[in-house]
Formats: sequence, structure tokens, C-alpha cells
Amino acid sequence: MIKTKRTGARLFQYAWGFKRPILIALALLTLAVCAELAGPLIAKRMIDRHILGIEYAWYEASPSDKAAVPYDGKRYKRSDHWAEGETKGPEVRVLQVGRSYYFIAEPLAFDGKRSVEGGRLTVSTDGREAAYAAKQLTSAELFGFYRPELSVLLVLALCYFGLLVLSALFTYGQRYLLQTSANRIIARMRTDVFAHVQRLPVPYFDNLPAGKVVSRITNDTESVRELYVNVLANFFSGIIYMGAILGALFLLNPTLALIALPMLPITYVWILVYRRFAAAYNRVIRSRLSDINGIINESIQGMPIIRVFRRQDHTMKDFERLNGEYFTYQNKMLNLNSITSHNLVNVFRNIIFLIVIWMFGGKWLGPLVTVGVLYAFVDYMNRMFQPIVGIVNQLSNLETALVSAERVFELLDEEGTDVASGKLERYRGDVSFEDVHFAYKNDEMVLQNISFEAKQGETVALIGHTGSGKSSILNLLFRFYDPQRGTIRIDGRDIGGIPRQLLRQHMGIVLQDPFLFTGTIASNVSLNDPAVTRDQVEQALRDVGAYDMFAALPGGIDEPVIEKGSTLSAGQRQLISFARALAFDPAILILDEATASIDTETEAVIQGALDVLKKGRTTFVIAHRLSTIRSADRILVLDHGRIVERGNHEELMRQRGKYYQMYRLQSGEASADSAGDAGLRIAPAR
Repeated sequence: MIKTKRTGARLFQYAWGFKRPILIALALLTLAVCAELAGPLIAKRMIDRHILGIEYAWYEASPSDKAAVPYDGKRYKRSDHWAEGETKGPEVRVLQVGRSYYFIAEPLAFDGKRSVEGGRLTVSTDGREAAYAAKQLTSAELFGFYRPELSVLLVLALCYFGLLVLSALFTYGQRYLLQTSANRIIARMRTDVFAHVQRLPVPYFDNLPAGKVVSRITNDTESVRELYVNVLANFFSGIIYMGAILGALFLLNPTLALIALPMLPITYVWILVYRRFAAAYNRVIRSRLSDINGIINESIQGMPIIRVFRRQDHTMKDFERLNGEYFTYQNKMLNLNSITSHNLVNVFRNIIFLIVIWMFGGKWLGPLVTVGVLYAFVDYMNRMFQPIVGIVNQLSNLETALVSAERVFELLDEEGTDVASGKLERYRGDVSFEDVHFAYKNDEMVLQNISFEAKQGETVALIGHTGSGKSSILNLLFRFYDPQRGTIRIDGRDIGGIPRQLLRQHMGIVLQDPFLFTGTIASNVSLNDPAVTRDQVEQALRDVGAYDMFAALPGGIDEPVIEKGSTLSAGQRQLISFARALAFDPAILILDEATASIDTETEAVIQGALDVLKKGRTTFVIAHRLSTIRSADRILVLDHGRIVERGNHEELMRQRGKYYQMYRLQSGEASADSAGDAGLRIAPAR
């Protein structure tokens, strides 16, 4: 419950950012409700006074009174049309019996059950009975008695219609403003979520599949949009409607209002019971939907591996399990919604109507409630149950939206790093590691006692078995992670005090499996950074020897690149990745197995370009092919997170240690046994 309140408070904060249009919308909604609810009061007046008012007392008027109704050679005017001080003649009555109307030339002693027989109208009640001479009115004569009311009825009808038009206009305005505000709120929320994703540390994505993150940015925020567009609109309008209707009912008849009043606590209890079950169901539903998105995303990306290793059936079973759980809880929600649907509202409404009709037909309400009041009550109750139905029908969307909002806010609550603005002056590129210790998990050290220096313009190669800590060193240099102990410096400055974004401004990296974005070859080199000009893009491609290759394509360097560059070869993707790193003119260049997926001919092109590009830059190279690092200024040999050998190629060959054995093995000068003697091992990858 506390979590739900906190979620509600944060949703309110988002809405408060657009308070002006929302408050205007609520004001328009209030006006729409007032305009609409004035209708039954007008209808009551039309019925009780101007239609059923024909049974009021009539008095004989002077022959010259043009406002009086002519009948049988005399003129009559209804009691409520006489001005104060006018002289009234004898009283007469017009009474309805069945579907006919009768004229009685005398006052009515009391009212009750009416019957007509042989020109005599009999009224009986409580054992009393009175008979009157009666004459049935023709349609023309009856219309004559109604003629004075026609102009007023027409005005009231026009007022009723005008109020409906005003209500429609106000309703349109409030819905437009609410939906526009909701779209703006969700646009801001999605922007906040996506911006926060950019600030999240790399370890966060190690533990959460991409599909789940996508689900929170798209599906969950869309559910929250439904909260602002439909749920809150129905709740606001429902509360205003019910409050206004209860007020109108108390004005109309306090007794009838008390009969309708229990619907409020019933509705409140109803909502509490529904939410108790729905919240648990919706949490599972949203979680399973996120899992389904995750497995779909993973399956699409890993489809070649799934096919090669014949894991289709296994993947399908995982999907069916998640889909089955999603289906099960959706059915539970369906059953809950069916039980508490608007049909139950109709049951309550009909029970109230039966009670009122029974009381109206008996002694309790009959003398107190007119037909017009009864009509207005029925109209108001129908209008009151409409917002109740609207609220009940939106309860499922409310719970879905609250659960989705919780998931969105959980993502926003993840600790991130603020994006630093400004620029950092390009550093020389002197790098030093001083007794660095690091563990991805606190009890599993990946790096221990790592100390080395790399001067500007030098090339440092990192080699070692899988899991020896090569990539971890570069992860620390980029500050994807921070060490548990030790210090990393660039140009003598501790990088722990440099904002991550500024630190990486002058770093470039080329991965073994480069990632290309949807766009063009040129946009993948520049990453649409306005600071990288077209000339710099072309020069970077020339430096890596790829310009002529791409210029020969139909679109040249503007050739479209689809997702992940799947239409390009591995070598072409790698060349684009090289050009991308070089276009930003980094002070520190990282090559992480950069030539592992490139054919020998392409590698030769890149190797020739690197000899030029390394000048003035500090370059770190991770490579398994030792032939590519022979010219490195310093080679660090790692074993289980420690540097066990260091030096250049010639120095390490003279030491006849691990590097010597590895090099001879790769060059074919040693047998596999020599590799075993050198202690080469395979460890879990990191």
C-alpha cells in the first residue's frame, strides 16, 4: 500500500507539470456536468407545472381576459396564472382518468382513485367517496387548456437543448485537454526513462535483458498513458457527476437522496475488494509480458545460433511456458472483471428502482413525490450509475497502469550517472595503473596488483588466456566499472574524479564484433555528431583504406545500413568501426580483438593504416594473434588477473616464458605439449 501511495504521488508530480490544461479541463468537466444535470430539473418543471399542471385549480375569468382559456361560452384561467389582487370567479377542475380528460364545474374536495361512469366522475380514498358531474373534453378543447403553456414549454425545451449543446462543447474541451495533457505527460516520462537509460551503469545491463528494458520504455509507459487518458478522466468525471447528482437529489427530494446515498460506500468497498485481487494479478501479467518481450528479442538476435545448435524446440518450450503463465493470469483477471463488471451495477440500480417504485405506489412516497420528481429521480439515478459503470470498467486499467508505473519508477530509481556537459581539454594520453584490484562480485577478484604505465604514442598489448582480465583492464580505463582498490591515472590525474562522459571524449574503441546503427555508412562513422564533418568522415575512411571500397557501392558512403549492418561483411563492418574511432581523433585508442574477424587481406590494409594512426596516440591492443602485436612497445602477459610478464616482443622471447611458448605454438614451431608445459589454461570468460 505504501508503494502504491508513493507511485500515486509520483504520477501526480508528472501531472502537476501540466497543471494548467488539466485544471482547465476539470473546470470544463464541472461546467459540462452542471449543464447536463440541469436538464432533469427543467424536465421536472415541464412535467409537474406545464403538463400535469392542467389539474391545478382553474377559475372563471372575465370575458375580456385574453389570457384565459375559452370553454363552453366562458373563460377560465389556471390558479398559478392569476395576478395578485385580481378577482377570481368560481373554481373548476380538469382531471385525467385513464387516457381521457374531464371537465368538472366545481372544486375537488379531495383526491384519490378516480373512475368515470355515466357522466359521473367518482373519487375515493381511505373509505371516503365523492362524485362529480363530468364532461369529457375533446382533443381540441384539451389543446385549448394547454395553449397558454406552449410558449413556456417551447422555451424550456430550447433551454434543455441548449444545455445539451453546452455540455457537449464542454465535454469535448475537457477530453481534448486531458488527452493532450496525457500525451505530453507520457512523452516527458518516456524521455525521462530513455535519458535515464543512457545514464545507467554498464553492470545494470549485464543483469537485465534488453527486451525487458524496451518493455518498460514502450509497453509500461503506454499503460500509464491509459491511466491519464481514460482512467483519471472517468474517475474525475465520475466523482464530479456523483457529487453533483447527490446534491441535485437533496434539492429535489431529501428522502429519495437518502435512498441513493448507500451507493457511495458500496462503490468504495467494491473498489477496495477489486484492487486487492487485481494488483497481484497485474504484477504477474506485466512481469510475464516483459519476460516474453525479452525472450523474443533474444531469440531474434540469436536466431543463427538457435538454428545451428537445433535449439528451436527448447526455445519454443520456454516461450510456451511464459505465454502459458501470461494466459493463466489474464484469465484470472478476466474472471475477476466479469464478476465485478457493470452487470452488478445494474443489479444495484434495479434494486433501488424497485424500492422507490414500491414506496411511490404505497403510502410512504405517494403524497410527497410527484410524477415529475419521480421522473427526475429515475433520470438522475441512470446518470449516476453511468459514471459508476465507467469507474468499475476502468478498475482493471487502473491496476495495470499502477503496476506499470511501479516498474517504470523502479527503472528511474536505479542509480545512474548524470551526463556531464562541456568539454575536457584533449589530454596527452599518458596512462598508469597503480596497484589496481577489481572484482565484478566482491568475493571474486578478477584483477590483482595491476601496475603499469603507457606513455603518449606507445602501443601496449594485453595478451593472456580467456578470463585472464584483459577486457577488464579496458573496462576500468573507460570507467564502465571502478576498481575496489588502487588508482588509474591519465596524465597524472585520477580518473575517479573525472566525469565519465568527459573522460571518454578523447577515447576511441574498436570491438571484435562492431555495432552498426540503422542509417548510412557515413552516419555510422560520424554517429551524427555535428562536430565530425563530412571531410573528416571521408578522411577517416581513407586512413583505414576503406574509402574506395565503399565509394564503389551504389550509394557510395551514403549507402543505407540496416540494423546491425547485416548486409555488410564482417570486414566491412570492422573497417567502419575503425573509421568511426579515428574520426573522433582519440588520444587513447582501444583495439579489442579488432582484427580477429577480418580476413588476411583486410587485416593487412588496417595494419598498414595503424602504423600511421598510432603516432601521437596511446594505443591498447587486445589480440590472440600474436603476429599482430610484434611491433607493440610493451606487451603485458596476464594470467588469472595478474601481470606475469612484461616487455617488448624481443625481450619476452628471450625470457622463454609464457609469451615465448604461446608465440612458438601459434607460429607452428612448438608442439601442443609445449603449450601444456607453459601452463596455458582456459578459464571462464569475462
